[in-house]
Amino acid sequence: MKKSKKIILGIALVLLAGIYYYIALPAVNIHSSDTWFFLLFLLVVLAVAYAARKRLGRGEIRKSRPMKFFLGLILGVGIVYLAGTLLSSPVINAKKYQQLMTVEEGDFAEDIEELSFDKIPLLDKDSAEILGDRKMGSMVDMVSQFEADDIYSQINYQDRPVRVTPLKYASPIKWLTNRSEGIPAYILIDMASQNTELVKLDEGIKYSTSEYFNRNIYRHLRFAHPTYIYGELSFEIDEEGVPYWIAPVKKFNIGLFGGETVGRVVLCNAITGETTTCDVEDAPQWIDRVYSADLLVDLFDYYGTLKHGFFNSILGQRDCLQTTEGYNYLAMDDDVWMYTGVTSVNGDQSNVGFVLANQRTMETKYYEVEGATEQAAMDSAEGQVQNLKYQATFPLLLNIADEPTYFIALKDDAGLVKKYAMVNVQKYQIVAIGDSVSECQENYRELLVSNGIKEEEEAEVAETMTVTGVITRMAEAVVDGNSHYYVMVEGSEEIFDVPVADCLDIIRYQEGDSVTLEYQEGTPANTVTAVKQQ
Repeated sequence: MKKSKKIILGIALVLLAGIYYYIALPAVNIHSSDTWFFLLFLLVVLAVAYAARKRLGRGEIRKSRPMKFFLGLILGVGIVYLAGTLLSSPVINAKKYQQLMTVEEGDFAEDIEELSFDKIPLLDKDSAEILGDRKMGSMVDMVSQFEADDIYSQINYQDRPVRVTPLKYASPIKWLTNRSEGIPAYILIDMASQNTELVKLDEGIKYSTSEYFNRNIYRHLRFAHPTYIYGELSFEIDEEGVPYWIAPVKKFNIGLFGGETVGRVVLCNAITGETTTCDVEDAPQWIDRVYSADLLVDLFDYYGTLKHGFFNSILGQRDCLQTTEGYNYLAMDDDVWMYTGVTSVNGDQSNVGFVLANQRTMETKYYEVEGATEQAAMDSAEGQVQNLKYQATFPLLLNIADEPTYFIALKDDAGLVKKYAMVNVQKYQIVAIGDSVSECQENYRELLVSNGIKEEEEAEVAETMTVTGVITRMAEAVVDGNSHYYVMVEGSEEIFDVPVADCLDIIRYQEGDSVTLEYQEGTPANTVTAVKQQ
């Protein structure tokens, strides 16, 4: 009888440990805090089970040798964990932390090319979510079964800045009825044109955050690599549009728990579940997010604050720099770079520079450009339209006429973009507002000239070209509340984008009319600046 009770108790403990592992998914790795907590949990369960089986009272627990053994193990594990935490901290390893990130000095005008405004990403994540929800609302066959996930990863796709997110099951019941086919589509939003597309897949996504049991992406990755400590997952698509989960694997460079960077990357095909592991330096070019923005910010803060040791970063704070609150993304050379401002630790209202960090390679460049903080620029932009009570989004850093410039979208209470602002980083009293990006850019360049920052010829916009011909095709579209006509003319395969707000005369014409279009080259369509009758 006693033997059978021991067997039952042993089975119960194994089941309990298995359930804990299945739910908590701790990495079996000494660098993982979850592993230490799992070990403590097991020791506590064993101690409680032994005390319960022996029916030990409080006084008997103190005298019991096995209980003393268990308590000694629990205390020992706790001490080792706390000691490892302390020995891995910046308090003791300030120099090592400061050297985790290599930072190069950059030249703004050389490194950051001036974008044509048809490639400027206009959407932040909140605006992308609104467009995604609207798209789902129009898909009658899917909206009752699926919802848009809130991931909206920013990536470069076929040389365009886009946000992408998978669908998710609308409820556990909807999961049960649809799981055999999987999730049938993902949402792709062009951040420049704001075109929102629901990309339907030949075969559904079987591995996602909304799955349960073994097809849940976190559980699938844990069972594939029990020892890996994963960072923040991202959802991306390759150049053929195949969906993947990108799972960075943490690397700890200082002690047990300190000096976190990324050592490997796991690519998981969201449809088949097939995984591929590669070293971070061998990650495919199409991957845009290996290092999360938060990790890059932390690494630069270590670099900026620990130059003269930990205690200087707290007390004297000599030569200490830190990132500002918030960040945005910049697309360069088919990679996504995290952008944030850099200010002194005293929290004044000015930046001493800004930093760009590559989210795939961790390459980091610092630009010493004094100017306004992002928040000060946002306040300046809002001040220009204070009667309308629009809210400014976090700025995007652009190169306009070789001038570091904050580009800001202004949204109404419904979260819709109504106007755009450009604020000069170094002289943030120079603020241009426009109903369209082209109008805002033109107003900003005029302000640069009128304020003596640029000579008139330096501030000229990109080369203007002309085409004359008969309109062969004409289509109307509404982009973020603004009307556009897309036109093709005889003898050319190019598509011409005519913003109605900038070129009102376009409404006078139709297919068969002969016109002259003044335009600036861009992709996927040339942007028309003037329409004239031939």
